[in-house]
Amino acid sequence: MQVENKVVPNQEQMQGFMQSPGDGPIHMVNLLKFKTHAEYEDGRATDLSGAAAYQLYADGVTELLAAVGGEVTFSGDVARLALGEVEELWDKVAIAMYPSRKAMLDMMMMPAMQALAEHRAAGLAGQLNIETVNGQIGL
Repeated sequence: MQVENKVVPNQEQMQGFMQSPGDGPIHMVNLLKFKTHAEYEDGRATDLSGAAAYQLYADGVTELLAAVGGEVTFSGDVARLALGEVEELWDKVAIAMYPSRKAMLDMMMMPAMQALAEHRAAGLAGQLNIETVNGQIGL
């Protein structure tokens, strides 16, 4: 299995999101890998770590999620790999619930979301987003 962290989805991934059927809730599992030091695209000097820059983004996104009826349902630091093998672990796992695909798109289009994006890009070395549907409690 090849794993490639990315910061933005490719065209095929965006088309898949836009064309997916159903309008029920989705849970987005985020596997996050941070830069050691934040790197802003405008070249500004900063003492922020990648994780601290991303946290600025996460704090704002939590408010925007609530505005569209969503929430962060889980967030935790990765401690170790308990099963399997990967070359490098992610730093954090977060799960966000969106009440619908439309709610997620609405949030992504908010001007406040666009303003927060600079902190996300400055802090992330890459991530995997895994979209899940038909959620339930238990396995």
